Amino acid sequence: MDIPLSKRLAAECLGTFGFFLTAFMGIVTLATQGVTAIQSLGIAAGFGFGLAAMIFAFGQISGGHFNPAVTLGLAAARKHPPSEILPYWAAQIVGGLIASLLILVLWTQEIVSKTVNAPGIGVSDSKAFIIEALFTMLFVLVIATVATDERAPWKGVFAPFAIGLFIFTAGTVAGPISGFSFNPARSLAPAIAAGDYSHIWIYLLAPLLGGVVGGVIHLYFADARSAAPSEEFEDLDADAAAS
Repeated sequence: MDIPLSKRLAAECLGTFGFFLTAFMGIVTLATQGVTAIQSLGIAAGFGFGLAAMIFAFGQISGGHFNPAVTLGLAAARKHPPSEILPYWAAQIVGGLIASLLILVLWTQEIVSKTVNAPGIGVSDSKAFIIEALFTMLFVLVIATVATDERAPWKGVFAPFAIGLFIFTAGTVAGPISGFSFNPARSLAPAIAAGDYSHIWIYLLAPLLGGVVGGVIHLYFADARSAAPSEEFEDLDADAAAS
């Protein structure tokens, strides 16, 4: 990218802060104001639409990752320089930590602890791990297609909507089971602020694993473009005309 790395990192930091603050405020509202103010769909909307908004704001600068699993997955798909993985991760974690610390300053450690990820009631760590990995894999596949694949008819225009809609959907149908992370920075930041690392290994390892698998799958299909059906049909038409 022509934009200096320092500016891209600043965009990742600020975008992650905005995304997490918007998302966490839904949880804070539920914890402080009760179910009459907001419910699970509202929290999922805060995550999904908060992410979409920050992609609109900073996607053209940094790519709008705001998620270490996305950065790693896009690197696996050869859509992001491997040398920039760690700087992007650092910017994302700093942005997320600022959001969590702001919640801590404005409210209490007890309220911040409400934003810490944990498996749902009766859900084992292994089940949460699998769900987190699978949905992060699907998430990276969506991002790699709508934001980076030139063959897609929308060529990135629809990307913020599709990405935000996926997080809203995943948070609604799978979040109550797995703990609703799909993002290591989203889990690490509140864990640090609350001092609660009880399930952190799930939300660090599972999304990273899922991100890599999603990137590799996208790369597999991207390499198949040379055998595009449209080109084969054109060749057949040319042969038929010659005969």
